[in-house]
Amino acid sequence: MHIPVLLKESLDGLQIKKGGTYVDCTTNRAGHSIEIAKEIGEKGILICIDLDNEALAEAKEKLDKITDKPEIHFVHSNFRHLTSILENLKIESVDGILADLGLSSEELDESGRGFSFRFDEPLKMTFDTEERDDMTTAYEIINNWGEESMADILYGFADETYSHRIAHRIVERRKEKPIATTHELVDIIGGAVPAAYRHKKTHYATKTFQALRMAVNDEIGSIKELIDAIPKVLKLNGRACIITFHSTEDRIVKQSLRGKAESLKMVNKKVIVPSEEEEKENPRSRSAQLRIVEKIC
Repeated sequence: MHIPVLLKESLDGLQIKKGGTYVDCTTNRAGHSIEIAKEIGEKGILICIDLDNEALAEAKEKLDKITDKPEIHFVHSNFRHLTSILENLKIESVDGILADLGLSSEELDESGRGFSFRFDEPLKMTFDTEERDDMTTAYEIINNWGEESMADILYGFADETYSHRIAHRIVERRKEKPIATTHELVDIIGGAVPAAYRHKKTHYATKTFQALRMAVNDEIGSIKELIDAIPKVLKLNGRACIITFHSTEDRIVKQSLRGKAESLKMVNKKVIVPSEEEEKENPRSRSAQLRIVEKIC
């Protein structure tokens, strides 16, 4: 079961108003959305966005059970399209925006799309559950991209120290046959890195999987477009809360928000992190960081 991360801190950060209009950019199974819906009440409006249709369907089931629920719109899309999503709904501006950029427990454990190296699954790593001919997958990157391009994303998106060694080993192995599953890829990574690296606390395939997922879903581009949209769609004194889970992601969010300093004020100078109690109850929350901004003009 997916447990919403930094729930209280996010709700406090949004300063939710009764009857307000709010966007959950990464609705998933409605962990945050349920609490937002309860707080805004039946006169409010909630826009629930997600690329996973199954997650949206589950979110709808849960939100339908709320007493005095607000007007809710479920949108199967990427949050990078926030401006056009609101235009299509004829909503000019909103009181608050929440974006939890982490993978859900269901995506890691049950999706079958290869997000986790713990299971032997096809190399897809796509957030969007609707397959298209033009969709980039991890399989395509691993089997068709050049060695330098792969090394660049491993280092650029995940600070992988052994990016060149891993990319080279992938290219050599795929000459024998296509690399089709997560466990095949893990085996290749294990053979490319030093023994000491394989025995560190963090699994040696973590950064490669992170980088591939980010490349497949153009996560950096999506984050930048979302932050570009925030000052355009937030009402004056409205707030946005963004939760990140690794240094590359947080760095992009921090830099992009700083670029909007003329219209967005950082509410928390230091990132907000989970309490010891939350980390104990939900170990996957330990790397979460929350940044809150407020529209000032």
